[in-house]
Amino acid sequence: MLPALFPPHSLTPFYGAALAWNICLGMSYLLIPLYAQSVGMSGVSIGVLVALPVVVQMAFALIGGALTDRLGGTRISNVSFAAMIASTLVFVFSDSFAGLLAGQILITISRAAYWPASWALASQFAGDRSRAMGRLNALTSAGSITGSAAAGLLIELLGFRNGFWVMALIATLALALGLALRYRAPQSSQAQPAVLTTFAVLLRKPPMWYALACAYAAGISFTLVASFYPLLFVAQGFSPNVAGWLVAMRGLGSITAGMVLARVVQSSANLRVPVISALVIATSVGLVAATSNAWVITFFLFSVGLASGVMTVFFQMLVTSISRPEQRGVAMSLAGLGFSFSHLTTPVIVGWLADVYSIQVAFMVFGAIGLVWTAGLPLLHRRAHLHRA
Repeated sequence: MLPALFPPHSLTPFYGAALAWNICLGMSYLLIPLYAQSVGMSGVSIGVLVALPVVVQMAFALIGGALTDRLGGTRISNVSFAAMIASTLVFVFSDSFAGLLAGQILITISRAAYWPASWALASQFAGDRSRAMGRLNALTSAGSITGSAAAGLLIELLGFRNGFWVMALIATLALALGLALRYRAPQSSQAQPAVLTTFAVLLRKPPMWYALACAYAAGISFTLVASFYPLLFVAQGFSPNVAGWLVAMRGLGSITAGMVLARVVQSSANLRVPVISALVIATSVGLVAATSNAWVITFFLFSVGLASGVMTVFFQMLVTSISRPEQRGVAMSLAGLGFSFSHLTTPVIVGWLADVYSIQVAFMVFGAIGLVWTAGLPLLHRRAHLHRA
């Protein structure tokens, strides 16, 4: 069992690059919102800073998915790593809203290119797909843990700008590993369909809309980690360093999901998996703001990470089951729009509520919204599987 947890040697650069890139992403979760707050931005401004570039991400994600199917996931991943390097350099030299927005746009381009490319690649590796996806998601979370914890420490010891310099160096390592990967996905004997035709075919399938809804729920904790979780913990009296370790607990939960629980997601016909996962996400988000006890917060962060990790594997497996290899990049990018909608709506809603009421109330209200979202999943499940039958 243990050897199966580790990837084949030939794929080490892929997983190494995934870890390095996600360390950068984890660092950005603390560096960007706390840096924006340090230069005097309001809650709404920070929410817009996080949410507005997602419009760019949604467009680039679809383009990235189509290019993945045509140029290969390795090339598109390397474009993502280069965009991450460029974004960190923008943050090093910027302290205005316009400058920070430019850096955020580059990060969202990096995310838009990376996720469909990496998901499509992992779905095509030989062996158990749920284990390959789980391994990738586990390394994603390990990177988030390392990056979030390191960012909090770097802010206290070296300051924000030096933190962005460190982030640039790690992004350069990701690019070097990406260039070292020699994997080629199996080529389909079928001709590549037109991109718009592929989009239309996939969007006519009810399971794709079900996958979008599950991806939205899975993306909530990622969005909050990149925006308002750090601000909530600082408001509750924790230092940036401690806030970084608390945020890292979400990643630890996702690692557990990816390495231990991914195997339970063998079929998209199991309604309990998405419903229980969404329920845990919503309640954990709502209740984390009701306490300032570090151990209780750790429990809620671990729980939301665990549930988000399981939900992520679930929607990835669902997309894999309804798409052919030659359209996998487009299919993954479409499902990834659920993540993008979370990044687009969650920061604005939570930021507005935080300005009008308080950040604690914002989290509680958004948790209630998550419960309503959970209640709609059984209907989407029935429509998806009746159609497939």
